[in-house]
Amino acid sequence: MLMVDVGCVCVGFILCISVVQGQQKTVCALKGSSVELNCSDKKPTTSMKWYTVNRTGPVTEITAERNDKYKISEENNFNLTINELREGDDKFYCCSQKTDEPQTCRTNGTKLQVTDLQVRVFPTAKYQTVTLMCRTSCPLKSYSWFRNGKFLYIDPSPWYQELVSSDQTVKYSCGIKGYRDLRSPEVSVDSVTSTCFKVTYAKGTMCSHQKKSEDDSCSITYPREVKVQKTPSASGHVNLTCNSSCPLTDPQTVFIWYKNGKQENKPQAKHPSSSPDIFSCAVKDHENLISAEVCVEDKNCSTVNYVNRRICALQSSSINISSQYSHPDNKFKFWYKIKRGEKQEAEKLTEAERRVEFSDNKNHHNLIIKQLKKNDSAEYIFRVQTNDEEEIRFDYPGVTLVVTDLVVKFNPSLVVTEGDRVTLTCRTICPLTHNTNYIWSLNGRPLTLPENQNKHLVLHPVSSQHAGNYSCSVKTNQNKKSTEKTLTVQRISRSAPVAAGVAAVLLVIILLTVFCWIRRKKALSQSPETETSENMNQVNNMFLFHINHKLI
Repeated sequence: MLMVDVGCVCVGFILCISVVQGQQKTVCALKGSSVELNCSDKKPTTSMKWYTVNRTGPVTEITAERNDKYKISEENNFNLTINELREGDDKFYCCSQKTDEPQTCRTNGTKLQVTDLQVRVFPTAKYQTVTLMCRTSCPLKSYSWFRNGKFLYIDPSPWYQELVSSDQTVKYSCGIKGYRDLRSPEVSVDSVTSTCFKVTYAKGTMCSHQKKSEDDSCSITYPREVKVQKTPSASGHVNLTCNSSCPLTDPQTVFIWYKNGKQENKPQAKHPSSSPDIFSCAVKDHENLISAEVCVEDKNCSTVNYVNRRICALQSSSINISSQYSHPDNKFKFWYKIKRGEKQEAEKLTEAERRVEFSDNKNHHNLIIKQLKKNDSAEYIFRVQTNDEEEIRFDYPGVTLVVTDLVVKFNPSLVVTEGDRVTLTCRTICPLTHNTNYIWSLNGRPLTLPENQNKHLVLHPVSSQHAGNYSCSVKTNQNKKSTEKTLTVQRISRSAPVAAGVAAVLLVIILLTVFCWIRRKKALSQSPETETSENMNQVNNMFLFHINHKLI
């Protein structure tokens, strides 16, 4: 049986989705938010109580009276609301009339996982850029991204949609839909070289590695590569150290070790030179920064390594996932597909599905998937086994594949007015390679873009000629186009000035008519001097009335 770790999906209070594992339910919630847990009893009564228990320890009853932390709703099936979630709330919760057995609560209750948000930075194949990920300890939904405090977009993928170059003035943070005030600490990418990259964290757990408070900022220099180095030692032993490509690597950087594909809790530096074990190391909290596997004894060595560990590919395209291996008896070779965070068996891939192909050449084994679908987004792990029934663990990370489509987005809106500025973006849920060339089309015809415009198309000032149906595609896969989106450009209204002019002319005609009538009426009863003076006063008063009326 090939099993993977169990995860959960939850957005927090009210908007909450959980994963059921037999009788146990797992809920993932954001630190600082509130969460509502359903009573696990099918027919709750007035004598129901809530209990909590850690992974080890006795059962404790929850008291909600005069406590702002907990609220038990008798009107709503005795649901429990927990406010201001903290790491200490990461426990098992159960609802029953009486619970004395801790294991009963762990088995039949609700497992609450509390996570915070942290932007993690990873190097890319192009040394001038890095990629960002909104990291959580359990999977959530609908991640939102911010740049210099300004909201950018919401997306189901935790990956930032574009590759990032170094710029100390640009700060990134992430959040969860519906919780704009609960964001990750801001992160800036200070420098990126061929061997290192430097990141500044405004605050957070990453700074605790430097023995600082989580409320203090810190700058950490990371290596782009790590490797295991073997050094002969006395008495038939070998010393293993984790070395980095970056001479400026922060001295407080913590490395983790994998032994035979399983993470070690207490790694040892010295090993017998005849040991059959296989080791690799990685940067803590950056598990994708992982070394190649190394055997203590080169004879009968069995290792698996990958060319690329993160791949972003377009829907309907084809992808080649490549591995390098060594094994004394390589009779059985398999690829497995794993959805981390879901309680399901790892899927062993076969060529029975026509979209999947394998190729093997000089200790290079390739997995080829054609006509990619969204469901192909997963982690892929290659294994060389002595028999096809061998039990396999998947602690050691493989290759993460994210499948994306192309979507045209308009900023600020689909409907704009002549003279406005509008930016069109060909959006993906993960960053494609840095040299990706995008093709824009208007009403089915390709557009010629300025050199500085590629993924983003800026129309300024926009005119009625820019209105129409826009789509985008990638030059390497022009058959894959986004769905067309319509830009509507409204013309500036000219009817108002015309109407105002006509009204002014009519008003002048009316005033002149009134003036003539007054003059005729007064002609017989007044002297010319008096008549002229009074008539002019009346006309002036009328014009003043007209002007004041327009001002009002």
